Amino acid sequence: MPARPRTGAPAPGSQSSFSDDDVMTVDVRRGWRRPGASTGGASGRPTTRPSGRPPAPPQEPGPQRERGGPPQRGRRARRIVGVAALLVAVWAALIVWAGVSGWNHVHRVDAMPAAGHRPVAGAGTNYVLVGSDSRVGLTKAQRRSLATGTAVGQRTDSIMLVHLPAGGGEPTLVSLPRDSYVPIPGHGSNKINASYSFGGPKLLIDTIEQVSGLRVDGYVEIGFGGFASVVDSLGGVTMCLKKPMNDKKAGINLKAGCQDLDGKNALGYVRARYSDPLGDFGRVQRQRQFLGALLAKASSPVNVVLPWRLHSIATAGGSALTVGEDESAIEVAKVMLAIRDIGKGKGASVTVPVSDPNLQTAAGSAVKWDTPRAKQLFADLRNDTPLSITK
Repeated sequence: MPARPRTGAPAPGSQSSFSDDDVMTVDVRRGWRRPGASTGGASGRPTTRPSGRPPAPPQEPGPQRERGGPPQRGRRARRIVGVAALLVAVWAALIVWAGVSGWNHVHRVDAMPAAGHRPVAGAGTNYVLVGSDSRVGLTKAQRRSLATGTAVGQRTDSIMLVHLPAGGGEPTLVSLPRDSYVPIPGHGSNKINASYSFGGPKLLIDTIEQVSGLRVDGYVEIGFGGFASVVDSLGGVTMCLKKPMNDKKAGINLKAGCQDLDGKNALGYVRARYSDPLGDFGRVQRQRQFLGALLAKASSPVNVVLPWRLHSIATAGGSALTVGEDESAIEVAKVMLAIRDIGKGKGASVTVPVSDPNLQTAAGSAVKWDTPRAKQLFADLRNDTPLSITK
């Protein structure tokens, strides 16, 4: 019997470089390998591929990425940031819309005197702030409700000079008693509020410039009906009264202590003069005090950051204002913020010095200024130097 060929021997007729004594092992998964060749580890896999190239390093099986992993969280974060940016943009647009809507309700008037005889400009800027008691535009029902009376024509219930120093220092508010007896260009001497009756804002500013030597840079006027509307749009303004106030001509009967004044009572509070022992001087103090409180509440965060509230307040405020035709919204805002700051105790609030509060004139009882001290006050403002008077 012929000998059985050994397992792994080459087929007859084939050539092999291996001798008959060599023993070959066949790895049906990887092919031929010599006995004693490296197995590449406990797995028995060869370290060399048939092509001669080293094998790629083994890949460890990693955990499968779950749904909602880092890529999805990143997309969600970007989406949230995008929505937040859109909301901020919409909010900013609404704030601008509210401010522009209010400014569009402001009335304009030619308030600056003719050039040629006006004082030269000094340091800082000066604005005339007027509280007008004109009944124009008020219905009979509004006149009765606000106790404004039936007087015709235009008058000023209060006249103030707001000085903003150069360089952004603290503002100064100077009250000019409405019965101040001064020369009015083209009309002789009379009470200063008569200049408004004779020639409106332009003659009033001309009168103030000639008597003070100060160059006036802007004009702001607050009207009766609009003033009450602003107070009501704010939900009232809190004032603390040391004594009760009962003034039939002003239409008020207020108790002592802290209380919220609505538009009607607020208007009566700032207009009352006959029930105040200090008369017009007491009224001037109340007007400064109330304006500061009013503007502080109007500029509070809750009224500024909420567009619908800002729109309501700005619209009511704009309807109440008359400004010079060259005034910008920024300039008017600076004046209002200065009054607010003065109400908080920043800056100075004074009344022009007076030597005789009951001067008898052809125009009736009037207020005579202390001329030397008044001139010094105006010189301090013109030069932006510390005030020579403090109240």
